Parts: sequence; structure tokens; C-alpha cells
Amino acid sequence: MAQVIHPEEIMETIEIGSLLPCVMALKRQHYRLSQACAAYVDERYELSYSFANDETYQFLTLRLVIDIDTEVPSITEIIPAAIFYENEMKEIFGVKIQMISLDYNNKLYRINEVTPLGPKAAAEMEEEA
Repeated sequence: MAQVIHPEEIMETIEIGSLLPCVMALKRQHYRLSQACAAYVDERYELSYSFANDETYQFLTLRLVIDIDTEVPSITEIIPAAIFYENEMKEIFGVKIQMISLDYNNKLYRINEVTPLGPKAAAEMEEEA
């Protein structure tokens, strides 16, 4: 096992066209997906895909900042475990993720509210404040 004395936590903001090549490169370097999440900030989505290398303890996050109508390619063909993260981004936030290998079609959580943390909900929260 490789020894790393001071692993870094790296956050790299990338363009949407770099997502799949970056994920593929990380997989080849033996990184695993440790989490993926979405946030609606300043009328845009911030998508974070975090990867960890269990040999070096290196942690790397890829960040996409996209407009709400931007379509994002799924990483599930490269990292199958992303299925639940991407379905959550789609269902809870309204992120337009394309070609999820197992798309629950907004039935992952079986909630009554459509995209409860997406743009519409954020606008309503601002009006209440």
C-alpha cells in the first residue's frame, strides 16, 4: 500500500464536456466514487462528484456549475454506483441528467412534491424571506 503523509483535498471545477473523460481517468487511477450531490445556488446548479483513492487517501472533487436547462451526461456507464446519486439529483433538484443506466423516473423517493429543492422551491423560499 502506498504511503501518503499529507493527502490533499482537491476541488476542480470542470466544464461539462470534461466530465466523462475526467471520470474515466479517475477510474483508471483506481479512484472510487465516494459521493455525488447537487445544490441550487445563484440560479444555477452546482454538481459535485467526489472520488477517493483508498491506497493514497487522496480525495478529489469534480465540480460542474451549470445553467438549469443544461443536460448532463450520466456517469453510470463508467461508475455504476452513481445510479442513486444521479436519480436523486434529477428527482430532488430537477437536474437534467441524460442516459442514467437505471432511471427511476422520479420515483426513487416516492415523494409527492416535484423537485422540492429545485429552482421553483428556491424561488418560493426567497419570497417567504
